[in-house]
Amino acid sequence: EAMSMGERTPLAALDAPASGRMAVAEAITNLLAAPIELPRVKLSANWMAAAGHPGEDQALFDAVRAVGMELCPALGIVIPVGKDSMSMKTSWREGEVAKSVVAPLSLIVSAFAPVTDVRLAVTPALRRDESASRLVLVDLGCARNRLGGSALAQVYKQVGDSAPDLDDPALIGGFFAAVQRCIADGLLLAYHDRSDGGLFVTLCEMAFAGRAALDVDIAALGT
Repeated sequence: EAMSMGERTPLAALDAPASGRMAVAEAITNLLAAPIELPRVKLSANWMAAAGHPGEDQALFDAVRAVGMELCPALGIVIPVGKDSMSMKTSWREGEVAKSVVAPLSLIVSAFAPVTDVRLAVTPALRRDESASRLVLVDLGCARNRLGGSALAQVYKQVGDSAPDLDDPALIGGFFAAVQRCIADGLLLAYHDRSDGGLFVTLCEMAFAGRAALDVDIAALGT
């Protein structure tokens, strides 16, 4: 059985439904290195929120609706299990001063699915024995490159204005089918998702796993 996790907690500061959709999308794309079937993917949803804090109840409602009533039905997958923690706020007093810390809305998605043939699974390790292979970037963000809520924004003490989102569930469905076809036909040698670290970190992790060096020209990405 293949298992993975997905979370996009920082995005909830900008767009709660987007953070939920991206958590599900990450969990699904993390599964794709193994031969699986999308209808057999099951999710476990762990919701965390500061219930009663201004705006948080609405954010939770919007995110649950986006994931449970819109995205997952569109993908044909279900959430049979999960849990919640609704007390993500701590309050105390220091002398006469009232203080509190509020954690942002968070969805942690665990995905699991039976593997049809474990021998066909691939890893992020680059295959140095296949000299004619190519690295292909499939940009499910459609070149929008939205960096709101990203680690880069946090480094510059920013939140950002536009959060990444899964704008069309059909993108995930089509990508899922294409990757699975490549696995079945023996065309996919390695696989890794582009996640929080971006393309650079993805390439580094693949190179580390394969004990390989890379000479990458990304000039075309700017056109």
